[in-house]
Amino acid sequence: MTDATPSTIDSADSDQAPDYDAMTRDIADVPAVEVITTVAVHLLSAAAVNLGLDKPDSEHKDLDEARKLITALAGLVTASATEISSFHAAPLRDGLKSLQLAFREASIVPDEPGQGPGEKFTGPVYA
Repeated sequence: MTDATPSTIDSADSDQAPDYDAMTRDIADVPAVEVITTVAVHLLSAAAVNLGLDKPDSEHKDLDEARKLITALAGLVTASATEISSFHAAPLRDGLKSLQLAFREASIVPDEPGQGPGEKFTGPVYA
């Protein structure tokens, strides 16, 4: 048994509290390419979930939301491609094209080529 009472345990824990200021990263220290790719991955993931691609028997499908997310992703990838280099842009373009094709496949009435989500930025997407 120990002599520690609840009050001495609480005070010991407060002395060991983590320094959150030291642990947080200042946004100014984050390279632009990291911010852009992180946002793109979030858009990719959210669009995939709204297309029902997150799990094999997913019942969640919201094509209206997916269209918005894919269009935003297409704008981001197209606008930032020259800034983030092809090393970073190429996989994002591949993911974007996959989402655009998945959207076309999931649609009951597919959009005309060039009219699908994000195609005003990327051009028509064909299989």
